[in-house]
Amino acid sequence: MTTLRPFVVEDLLKFNNINLDVLTETYNMPFYLQYLARWPEYCVVAEGPDGNLQGYILGKVEGEGENWHGHVTALTVAPEARRQGLAKKLMDYLEQVSEKKDNGFFVDLFVRKSNTVAINMYQKFGYSIYREVIGYYSGEENAYDMRKALPRDTLRKSIIPLPHPVYPEDLE
Repeated sequence: MTTLRPFVVEDLLKFNNINLDVLTETYNMPFYLQYLARWPEYCVVAEGPDGNLQGYILGKVEGEGENWHGHVTALTVAPEARRQGLAKKLMDYLEQVSEKKDNGFFVDLFVRKSNTVAINMYQKFGYSIYREVIGYYSGEENAYDMRKALPRDTLRKSIIPLPHPVYPEDLE
């Protein structure tokens, strides 16, 4: 059985099987270390019974006022562990931390506009497209900013779609 546990520094040496997916954003070591130090409760791995990592989620809390929210920086599951509900478990975990610990208004994430599999998955999880971000991925590909309102956002204002696209420099 796969279990969720805190993402620890040693996991950075064990997750190549997960990060080799072409749609997974891979970051440099200091980037991961910053997240583990600043937002450890938002960094979780899915570990298989054999001790191999099957997926992880990396996130943070950010914003001010009604923009206070949980953010999914990276969610990925190893190809051999997909379609078993791990992505849903990891997302549910981050949403719970965002709601219960940090009292956020919503959770957001960015996804490549071309990644229809991920977009459909997030929509099944209750996320909707809030806005399009032009050139978000290295200036070459657009992203969707997808959001899911949390209970604190009783009027669901955080997920009312913007009528026009924005550029990365316009992001809060």
